[in-house]
Amino acid sequence: MQNARPNTQHYEHLLRADIPLIDVRAPVEFAQGTMPAAVNLPLMSDDERVAVGTCYKQHGQQAAIELGHSLVHGDIREARLEKWLEQCRQNPQGYLCCARGGLRSHLVQQWLHEAGVDYPLVEGGYKALRHYAMGVIESRSRWPMVLVSGNTGGGKTILIRSLSTGVDLEGLAHHRGSSFGRTIVEQPSQTNFENSLAVTLLKKSDGAEVTWVVEDEGRMIGSRHIPECFREQMLRSPIVVIEDPFEQRLERLKTEYFLQMSEAFLSVSDEETAWLNYGEYLHHGLFAIRRRLGMERFAQFSALLDDALVQQRKTGSVDGHLAWLSPLLEEYYDPMYRYQLSKKADNIVFRGDYQQVEAWLNNNI
Repeated sequence: MQNARPNTQHYEHLLRADIPLIDVRAPVEFAQGTMPAAVNLPLMSDDERVAVGTCYKQHGQQAAIELGHSLVHGDIREARLEKWLEQCRQNPQGYLCCARGGLRSHLVQQWLHEAGVDYPLVEGGYKALRHYAMGVIESRSRWPMVLVSGNTGGGKTILIRSLSTGVDLEGLAHHRGSSFGRTIVEQPSQTNFENSLAVTLLKKSDGAEVTWVVEDEGRMIGSRHIPECFREQMLRSPIVVIEDPFEQRLERLKTEYFLQMSEAFLSVSDEETAWLNYGEYLHHGLFAIRRRLGMERFAQFSALLDDALVQQRKTGSVDGHLAWLSPLLEEYYDPMYRYQLSKKADNIVFRGDYQQVEAWLNNNI
C-alpha cells in the first residue's frame, strides 16, 4: 500500500472530521490527554520512555536515540510495527501523532516507509492539536449563548441534544451534574473533557457565528470543571426555563435513573454484580447529600430505597422508587433549584413547558 499524502498542520480538519490518529506516545502520556479520534499504539512503553528520557538528560540526544533503538528491536519492534501497519490498512486517511511531531512519529514514519507504507504525520503533534483545541474554546466561548434551566426531570438534556447548536456538557463529562449524576462510564480526564468540547464546537459550526444552547450548569460537572472562558459567557447569557408538571418530571426520572441505569449495569456484568452496583450507585447519590437531608430523613429514604430495589428486581417495576424520589424532589432538589434560579432572575427571558421552550428556542436562535 502506498500513500503519498503530505504531513499536515490542518488541525481544524483533523478534529472536525474525526480523522483517525495513530498516537505513538507512551500510555501514560495518552492517558493524560488525547483527541477523541486517536488510538494509542506506542513506540515505547512507559518504562522504556523513562529510561530514554533519563539517558537524554544525562548523555544527550544521540545516546538516547541509540538506547531507544536497543530497547525497541527484534520481536518487540516487529510486533509494534505490525500493529501500526494494521491500523494504516484500516484507516488509510489517518495520520501519525506524537507529542510534538518530532523523533517518535518520524521514526515510526520511517519504519512504515521501509515496510512499504508512506503514512503522514501531524506536524507539531499532540501539543499543537491541544493548543488549537484550547484556542477554539477560547474564541467560540465569545459567541452568543442561551441557557436552558428548569427543575430536575424537566428534559433539559433531551432538548439540548435535539438542537443543532446544542452543546451537551453533561454528555461530554459523562456525568449528569447531580449527586445521582455519575454513569457507568468513567469521567474523562479534565484535558479530554476540554478536547471533546472543542471538537463539539467545531462540528456544530462551520466558522460562522452561531448561538450555543447549553444547560444552566454550575462550575463543576461531577469532578470536571467547565473551562473558565466558557463559564464566564454562561454567567452573562439569557436563560429559558422549562416548567413541566411534577408528574411528567417523575416519569422522565423513572426512565433515566431507574430503567436506563439498571439496564446499563446489567449490560456490563453478571446479574448479581449488576444489582449490587446499581444499588450502590443509588445509595451513593443519597449518601452524598445526607447532611442536607438530615440524618433522620436520610435513614428513611435509604430504607425506602432498599425496599424499592427489592421490588424492582423481583417484579421489574420501578414505581417503588417514587416513595423516596418524590419527597426528595419536593424537600431538597426543587427548593434548591428555586433558590439558585432566584439569584439569576434578571437573566430569565422566557418560561414555559417543554414544548413552549422548544418552540421559543427554534424561533429565537
